[in-house]
Amino acid sequence: MRGLPTPMEAPDIWEEILHWETHHSTAIEGNPLILSEVQQLLEEGGVPDSQSSRDDLEVYGYAEAAEWVYGHAAPSSSWSETEPLLTLNDVRTIHHLAMTPIRELNPQPTADDQETPGSYRRHDIRSFPNGMTPTSWQVIPAEMATWIDQANSIRRDHPRFPAHLADLHCRFEQIHPFFDGNGRTGRLALNLILVRLGLPPAIILKRDGVKYLRALQRADRGEPGTLGGIVAQAIMGTLHRHLLPKLAAPDQLVPLEALETPDMSLNNLKVVATRGRMRALRGTDNQWRGTRSWVDEYKASRKYRAGRKK
Repeated sequence: MRGLPTPMEAPDIWEEILHWETHHSTAIEGNPLILSEVQQLLEEGGVPDSQSSRDDLEVYGYAEAAEWVYGHAAPSSSWSETEPLLTLNDVRTIHHLAMTPIRELNPQPTADDQETPGSYRRHDIRSFPNGMTPTSWQVIPAEMATWIDQANSIRRDHPRFPAHLADLHCRFEQIHPFFDGNGRTGRLALNLILVRLGLPPAIILKRDGVKYLRALQRADRGEPGTLGGIVAQAIMGTLHRHLLPKLAAPDQLVPLEALETPDMSLNNLKVVATRGRMRALRGTDNQWRGTRSWVDEYKASRKYRAGRKK
């Protein structure tokens, strides 16, 4: 992939990604709002007030932080290896944007005056039930400085790129630098690295939340492979679901995932491709590919109309 369109160049694509990521990433943390409710909140452009629920505030904050991240989307060759991929200030900014709406209108009573959004925690946290033990608060600044160095050593052409991302993400959650919001901040920081490298953001779906958390536990034990696979799958999911459908030419071969529409699910596409009802090609990797023109051709055919009547 040769870089990303910027939000200014493709606002519709990035708005769609924003709604999708905000819904799924907050849902992993327990937010009950469904996708259409998240879309409505963000499209109405409301401002959080004293009547806003905590669920709404989580959505507002996450979306503001994600928009800031997307603003760094890189076209081809725009990022230079002489520039940092990530800074401590970037991470603090993400946390500040994501958590400020919640804290301002729904304060955390156990946080001290210095544990504000964008500031490191100033107390220790007990080990989590899954066995992960967060870093002692006194060494967070030093650990985060080391973590930033690790982030800036990442290169997209490295053969273990997904595993490196998994290691980095896991280490952030082990440090757990903030009072709250570490999961959201960690995923957004990972996406800032990706978009600066010209890659799509990794959006881990709500349905994969349990699998993702279990993979984090395995990475905590020194086995990052599963988490790396989930991150890679999430990057490809964004590419196929949001970018290729909008950017690919009508006659360009793309994975069937990129051709999914409200009236033609991925499963439908695979079925009609397998049965030879729609033109498609199966590659040596066993994956089906097609074109938008072939899908339109099938929809205009008698076979499609007959299937819809059943």
